[in-house]
Amino acid sequence: MAKELAMPPGAGSDDRACELVRAWAAHGGLQCSLNIDAWPEKDAAVPWGILLSDIARHVADAFERGRRVDKKQTLDQIRNIFNEELDRPTAETTGKSS
Repeated sequence: MAKELAMPPGAGSDDRACELVRAWAAHGGLQCSLNIDAWPEKDAAVPWGILLSDIARHVADAFERGRRVDKKQTLDQIRNIFNEELDRPTAETTGKSS
């Protein structure tokens, strides 16, 4: 698809690499696919929490480099919205296992 992001450079050279999340803004909301079996252990919430944290830091870094927005300010905003959205979601999650 023309609007699909490119695979990160290091992922193509790792035979053990796997896609974890695919997220799209579509029909006025979020559409996503998750590879929940990437970490099959009982405590899989730990690596998923680290993944979400790493994504937030990558976003803050990209904003600082590309838009000249302070990284700490961006992370603070993301953290606040993240916690508010967990406590009071603006949309319900639905889906199915494949």
